[in-house]
Amino acid sequence: MNTKTIVITGGPGSGKTSIINELTKRGFTCFEEISRQIILKSREDGIEQLFLTNPIQFSELLLEGRVKQHSDALESDNEFVFLDRGIPDIPAYMDFKGDTYPDFFTEACDDHKYDSIFILAPWQEIFTTDSERYENFDQALEIHEKLLDTYTKSGYDLRDVPFGSIEARADYIIDVVKAL
Repeated sequence: MNTKTIVITGGPGSGKTSIINELTKRGFTCFEEISRQIILKSREDGIEQLFLTNPIQFSELLLEGRVKQHSDALESDNEFVFLDRGIPDIPAYMDFKGDTYPDFFTEACDDHKYDSIFILAPWQEIFTTDSERYENFDQALEIHEKLLDTYTKSGYDLRDVPFGSIEARADYIIDVVKAL
């Protein structure tokens, strides 16, 4: 079976994790966002915001984890695997921060392709911050633009997920994916 890898991406606070949780609840195979795990681990090591203090190290850890998720997804026996963010999110966030970075980040985007990309626009009504999300809503808008740019440069046609309840958004994604 050829597993289809489906990325759900978007700026911070756009509802990605809620949709991934809903898809998981419905029995789909989903891989969670790994940046929170990296942030929490770095805090245990005494670094409050690794992305802000050492963005390249943080991004290398993300890349390692997302490449593994991509590989694990392809080895799945399931028809679809959903991923909370993809490899192109990494250079998009570094572009947002204004950092220069080694070519291997963009090369990884070319070397590890996904079958479909769903993008969630920033949504003021549901946006919140927490201890791992330091961006404000204006920054979320900027990140969204960087994500659009990076995924488009990587050759993807992006599918916008309309605003609505978590269930309606999950239904939309499932309907589109099943039609692929």
